[in-house]
Amino acid sequence: MTPPGRTGLIDVHAHFVTDSYVRRARAAGHELPDGVPAWPTWSAAAHLELMDRGGIDTAVLSVSSPGVHFGDPAAARALAREVNEDGAETVRGHPGRFGLFASLPLPDVDASLAEAEYALDVLGADGVVLETNSHGVYLGDPRLEPLFAELGRRGAVVFLHPTSPVCWERSALGRPRPMVEFVFDTARTVTDLLFAGTLLRHPGLKVVVPHCGGALPVLADRINGFMRLFMPSEDGAPDAVAQLRELYYDLAGPAFPRQVPALLNLARPDRLLYGSDYCWTPAPAAAAHAASFTGAPGPVEGVSWPELTTRNARTLLPRLTG
Repeated sequence: MTPPGRTGLIDVHAHFVTDSYVRRARAAGHELPDGVPAWPTWSAAAHLELMDRGGIDTAVLSVSSPGVHFGDPAAARALAREVNEDGAETVRGHPGRFGLFASLPLPDVDASLAEAEYALDVLGADGVVLETNSHGVYLGDPRLEPLFAELGRRGAVVFLHPTSPVCWERSALGRPRPMVEFVFDTARTVTDLLFAGTLLRHPGLKVVVPHCGGALPVLADRINGFMRLFMPSEDGAPDAVAQLRELYYDLAGPAFPRQVPALLNLARPDRLLYGSDYCWTPAPAAAAHAASFTGAPGPVEGVSWPELTTRNARTLLPRLTG
């Protein structure tokens, strides 16, 4: 076992579910969440066992897709508060082992502002998690400007998580949406942020893009070219690649052998973070990913992947250092 807070990994892409949350999601029609055959089970004890086997000091918990807003704004506000309280209780009960990215009831902006204030100031959350879209509202939507302004003012960590696009009934072709749709919805919402100018207006935002950036590494130059064509100005078009290089990227999912080399052509080494995607990634697969991650040559000479990503995570998430 790696002593907590010493030399083990920090996992920024880790999830939890509760029985109450699953009941509410199923009642809202999410029996097969995003086309996945079954809901996972989760407990802090099982998660800690996986962490100890994989050399993970700390895991930052968040609620995955389908989020907390199932169509009823009042129910979404209550469920966001419930899961955030549950997550904070887990953090308090296991000092040094867990962190929390708080859920917000988007697309209800006023309620999300209130929940962000409560989660960050009262519960001590390490940041917030935003789905790539909330009932078709993508993150560059002008309705979300007050939320991003407040999060940017705070210098908050904003962890993005993919969800099914609004057109999934046709585009997914009956297959599980995390396989392909999540990858492209990640690229879609980050591109929306770029075209909306959100990242330039709010440089205090610390945005974490999941799954090696989804499709962004191979689309970055294409996006940049279209921004130059369609967003000319006296000062020149915004540089999409430069903005993408300032974002953080977790390495959850099958990062090796193909996704990481593509990401390294875009992302700065000091912006790379470890992610397991447990409990939605089953424990054996999460353990195999940790082993491949630990054994792969790092992008900085003389620095291993665990050393690099843990150093980056401690810089991004100083509360985790105690």
